Amino acid sequence: MRALFVGGTVDNSELDMDRRLPPARYPDEGGGQARYRLHHVGLHPRDDHQADIAYAVYAAPDMADAEVERIAAERDYARRFDAIPAPPPAPM
Repeated sequence: MRALFVGGTVDNSELDMDRRLPPARYPDEGGGQARYRLHHVGLHPRDDHQADIAYAVYAAPDMADAEVERIAAERDYARRFDAIPAPPPAPM
């Protein structure tokens, strides 16, 4: 899964995550305040009617949802990863 960042100090940065589900906040370790919140994911449908998470969009905590959606659409993440934007999965 690829983590994509919108806003904040690492705007337009990316990194690979070796996880099945993305954390709700990034970074998700240690004390202190997370710098990014999970905004939405991109689902890549499979033949068995399930979906894999292809990417996770993280946004600076103070960014409005509409602004994050506009930037993600402008950067064309869904087409780039051949995925469908969806709300983040519920925490386990």
